[in-house]
Amino acid sequence: MTNPGPRPPAARKADVLAKLTAAVPDAWVATAAADVPYLVPLTLAWLRERIVLATNATSRTATNIAATGTARLALGATRDVVMIDATLEETFPVAEAPAWVADGYAKGTDWDPRQAGGTYIYLLLRPDRIQAWREENEVADRTLMRNGAWLHH
Repeated sequence: MTNPGPRPPAARKADVLAKLTAAVPDAWVATAAADVPYLVPLTLAWLRERIVLATNATSRTATNIAATGTARLALGATRDVVMIDATLEETFPVAEAPAWVADGYAKGTDWDPRQAGGTYIYLLLRPDRIQAWREENEVADRTLMRNGAWLHH
């Protein structure tokens, strides 16, 4: 197998956005509290340049994000990875979420937490840094977003 040349940043950004807006985008969501790491797969919705996660309010993911205000997400395979460092912007109980969040999440995923009952919440995360690379030849220029702003348009 030959190693293709590096993608230009604009192509990598387009690939990142394609992953974020794919039908039922799943990510590994890493959080930590008291220096204890936690990793869980969750489905996300990409709405208004924000990541929306839905989970039970009492889950370790929700309580860790509430405690630290941060999460790290990974999408894709090890040879086509997207890493996102994100900050908690808002939390909404499912029944009190704005329509753009609740309807957008249900439309962009295969699940509507409004139908699940329980104490589900939406976590609205603002990406601070997004990195994407496939092979070693893309590692040096892997940062596509820094401080919440795309570096390449």
